[in-house]
Order: sequence, then C-alpha cells, then structure tokens
Amino acid sequence: MSHVPMPAPDATIVRRRPTVGGSRRTGWVMVLAGAVGWLASFQLTVDDWRLLQDPAYQPPCNISPVVSCGSVMSSPQGSLLGFPNMLLGLGAFAAVTALGVAVLSGARLHRRLWLALDAGALVGVVFAHWLIAQSLYELNKLCPYCAVVWVVTIALFWYVTLHCLERGIVPVPRGVLDIVRDTHWMLLGAWYGVITLLVLTRFWSYWSSLL
Repeated sequence: MSHVPMPAPDATIVRRRPTVGGSRRTGWVMVLAGAVGWLASFQLTVDDWRLLQDPAYQPPCNISPVVSCGSVMSSPQGSLLGFPNMLLGLGAFAAVTALGVAVLSGARLHRRLWLALDAGALVGVVFAHWLIAQSLYELNKLCPYCAVVWVVTIALFWYVTLHCLERGIVPVPRGVLDIVRDTHWMLLGAWYGVITLLVLTRFWSYWSSLL
C-alpha cells in the first residue's frame, strides 16, 4: 500500500488559530520583567506612603542631588492620572508575571490576549519614554527605581512583540521578521545604549565630579 503524504498546514490557517503558545524565552522575560517591575513599583509605593505620612522622610533612593526619587514621586509627573504612577505598575506587572508563569507552564493564550498584552506593553513603553524625558529635562533627577521600571518595560515590550511577530499574531513581511529575529539582541542593546548615552550626557558634570 503506497504512502500518501499529508499536505502541510496552510499558513493562513495557522495564523487564525484562536490560541497561541509562547516560547520559554518569552515566558521567562514576562516572569522576570513582571517580578522585577513589581518589586520596584512596590518599593516606590512604600516610599511614597512614608513621604505622605512624614514630609521629612528621606527615601533610601535619595542618594545625591541628581540620583533621587523623593522629588520625582512628589512631582505632578509622578501622579499623571491623579494617583501615583507606581500603582499602575503594581497591577500591570502582577498581571504580566501571572501570565508569564502560565506560559512557562505550557498554557496557550488567546490571540487577542497576546495582542492586548503587546498593546499594553506599547503603552507602557511610550509612558516610560515620556517619564525619561521628564526626568532628564524637566525634573533634572534620575530615580533609580524608576530606571529599573524603564529597563524591564522596554524588555517586556520588545520580546512580547518579537513573539507576536514570530507566531504571526502581528503579520509582517518575511524579510522584516528575519532581520528582527536575527538581530533582536543587538537592536535591544542599541535601544538601551541610546538611553544610557542620554543619561550620561545630561548629567555629565555630576558623573565627572565622581571620578
């Protein structure tokens, strides 16, 4: 009896599957970024609460006139929506961590959930870059815990987006996908490098005084 090869699944059908699993890389990025971001947001929440109770309180992240988070938390930029920004981080990062654990456990998330996660990460990245600009050029302060949130938010957005591109959740031309997939770590490093360069040049007089 001759063997009849089965046809390969159509790419369109694959893209339309309602649920999509995640790679271990994506799961670990979600767990680590979510956990670290949550811890940084929690510490900022604790310090903000103590500042409300005692205006003379000095948070441990008030290291110098430049590296400081107390004045950043009490600024209008620290409560953009009428409540402390870190409360957004507590909820968002907790949800990301839980989803990351689910992905590592083998759960397949609905395509719409992946899209919602990627869209939320995009909003977070835009918000983080607005806060970077405000910190560097308006408040003239560098908040250490805020910087941690910036780093993990960028990583989360980058790798969730990469996952969505690889699984066809967000369709892109094959050539673009190949370039992004092959150079994703270099592109992310360049992203961080630009931000680091901005921080170094903005406060160069302070950094050079430490040498």
